[in-house]
Amino acid sequence: MAKRINRVIELIEAGEPVYYTGTGDLTYENGLKQASTWADFLITDFEHHAFDVAGLTAFMKGLVDGGPTKAGHRTPAVISTLPSNLRTIEEMRANAWQVRQVLSAGVHGILHTHARQADAVRAFIEECRYPFHKEGREGLGEGQRGAGGQRQPAEIWGVTPQRYTEIADPWPLNPEGELFLGLKLENQESAANSDAICRVPGLAFVEWGPGDMGMSFGNADAHDPPYPPEMDRVREQIKGAADRNGLKFLCSWNDPSKTDAENIQILIDMGAHIFSGGGEEKAAVGRKMTNRQMPVG
Repeated sequence: MAKRINRVIELIEAGEPVYYTGTGDLTYENGLKQASTWADFLITDFEHHAFDVAGLTAFMKGLVDGGPTKAGHRTPAVISTLPSNLRTIEEMRANAWQVRQVLSAGVHGILHTHARQADAVRAFIEECRYPFHKEGREGLGEGQRGAGGQRQPAEIWGVTPQRYTEIADPWPLNPEGELFLGLKLENQESAANSDAICRVPGLAFVEWGPGDMGMSFGNADAHDPPYPPEMDRVREQIKGAADRNGLKFLCSWNDPSKTDAENIQILIDMGAHIFSGGGEEKAAVGRKMTNRQMPVG
């Protein structure tokens, strides 16, 4: 019996590393198929592809109708990126409608891109919350989600609209919250401000975005290791900021000169919690290495 709506939080609370893959086509039919995904969560890439909320809504309904998952959840967890970046507070406020739209489609979290400044990150967390939630208000302003959009995500989550508003709040700031919110810290300004950013209440995880981070150092393609020294330095800087503030760290490691097991071991030794890249076979290797206890799927 699933303990939570959000599978990712359940796994993280159990100390299990988690693996993800893309949603694929945002259609009802693909939602039916992805309900039995091998991954611990699915990620929707609106950062680089069309912002198709109608497709996302159909996909989420397909997940429900294709479920429950093998582990007993109503749907797999779905985390969404957004078309806008999180460079400044002005950019965040101007694009807050994107946050409301994906959350109202029933997703379980957001991974926001190019976070650079702590005040912009605070605005992001506020836009994800309802005004009556008080946890962490010493570091945050009033929540900005409004009444009227809770029926649809409540149906996806299998709860009443009132219950949805109670639990659609960031974890672990709210221990009962089911929203898993994270950031890509993927340029030199992000790294320089990483301590202040990671202190913002309401975050659950961060990643260091090596592709874009490499570009910020003038490299056209530095996504995969081996990395130049400056890339290692900023990764360690961001990981340290995450650790000091209790945030989980998302990282890929796909060194073509190493086996899947060797690449996974690097992530384990690094202390990463969310593993990116490699697909189902690599995830199976990693789960065996860490003696996965929780059911897959």
